Amino acid sequence: MAGFPDTPYIYHITDVSNLSSIIEDGGLWSDAEMVKQSKPVLSVGMNPIKQRRFRLPVKCYPHDRVADYVPFYFCPRSIMLFIIHCSNHPDLVYRGGQGQIIHLEADFCKVINWANSSRNRWAFTHANASAYLTEFHNRLDDLGEIDWEAVAARDFRARRVREGKQAEFLVYQFFPWHLIQRIGVSSEPVQEQVAGALAGASHRPKVQILHRWYYQGGSSDDQLHQR
Repeated sequence: MAGFPDTPYIYHITDVSNLSSIIEDGGLWSDAEMVKQSKPVLSVGMNPIKQRRFRLPVKCYPHDRVADYVPFYFCPRSIMLFIIHCSNHPDLVYRGGQGQIIHLEADFCKVINWANSSRNRWAFTHANASAYLTEFHNRLDDLGEIDWEAVAARDFRARRVREGKQAEFLVYQFFPWHLIQRIGVSSEPVQEQVAGALAGASHRPKVQILHRWYYQGGSSDDQLHQR
């Protein structure tokens, strides 16, 4: 299919302060499970959108809601990260900027194999899962519904690209830590924080400073198409 990467990866972003509890839990819980378990977490999303995800159905599993799933993007340097970086959206509670945000990377094919073998539900979307008209799929044959050129684009000012870049991969309830194979960070101090959290872990993903996964200074327009 056009634009489909040879080795697709998925990415979950979170504040580095959440990493220790993720490792302790053995993985990532969905927002719905976090609420049920009253787990403290520093949220990096927008509250109105998070609340909407508790109501919106995952249409290929109509009894499930989007908040029942752990969300991933198909690319680093997401539009959500740009919103966090700009730190001026009225619905954004998190004001820490992108510096403390880490990317948790997993191999898409390995995740699918794990999910299918463990009979764990998964789905993907062609746009933001919080949008009312977004389509949901649970068949690999439908991966062509994703605009892979938009996913890979670094300039997302065009509406088509902006919508397509927000495609999501969703895993029901829980995503195991052992499937995270790399952690991308923005700086050496954050790399050191991650290393500290990983010190006692049985599974230690590679940790790398990856500036290309982040936005680097300049005006808003410059940020959108920086190479």
